[in-house]
Amino acid sequence: MKIALACDHGAYLHKEAIKEELIKRGIEVIDFGGFSCDSIDYPDTVYPAAKAVANHEADLGIVMCGTGIGASIVANKVNGIRCALVFDEETASITRQHNDSNVLAMGGRLVSIEKAVSIALHWLSSDFSNDPRHLRRIHKISIIEEEQSHE
Repeated sequence: MKIALACDHGAYLHKEAIKEELIKRGIEVIDFGGFSCDSIDYPDTVYPAAKAVANHEADLGIVMCGTGIGASIVANKVNGIRCALVFDEETASITRQHNDSNVLAMGGRLVSIEKAVSIALHWLSSDFSNDPRHLRRIHKISIIEEEQSHE
């Protein structure tokens, strides 16, 4: 498994902790930055990470900024991305099971580093249910994306 990681300065320490845990577990990481606590604009790191997931260069992505809101908005601008902004483990698992989310967003100022690591691990250990009702809904999202790309 290969995970794309991206953050701005508001979640740099969270990204580093998640990266360390993933590597310890033998999961390959593509780090799109930020690379310090110095100010950086989240679109500069999140967009390339989301594109890597959409282009199948990474299996999944985890993106973060101070609140997670901006990161999730940017990621969801990329066709094929279903990014979910979550703040707890249960929601992280559900968004994989029901929505087949392929990018996870979190807010560095809203969850602790330990909580972010736990959320990421729960998300990564959850699988899509393949329930027909969820497949139908995801298909409808794909149709919307297709329509948007032709307008």
